[in-house]
Amino acid sequence: MSQITTHILDAALGKPAEGVAIRLLDPAGDVLAEGRTDSDGRIGDLGPDRLEPGRYRLEFSTADYFAATDRDTFYPGVSIDFLVGDAGEHYHVPLLLSPFAYSTYRGS
Repeated sequence: MSQITTHILDAALGKPAEGVAIRLLDPAGDVLAEGRTDSDGRIGDLGPDRLEPGRYRLEFSTADYFAATDRDTFYPGVSIDFLVGDAGEHYHVPLLLSPFAYSTYRGS
């Protein structure tokens, strides 16, 4: 399993957000991994099994998702910066999404 996982819930529809492109970037801004959410809104295999401690970023391409669901959005992309403090820990970074708001938290 990847050290970094994520999932997206479309809070406006009350269901997972399928097909959202996501990139994982390292502290220098280089892309470490890319993927798309599955039918459950999840990416369980995003990036390496181990990352060095430091700052990382997840970039969610939300514009394409909202266009595919025939909705306008105020947020064409969402970027979440987070810290990996322990190279041995798993980090789950969920996104709660709607066309005009989003939130995140550290999951388990």
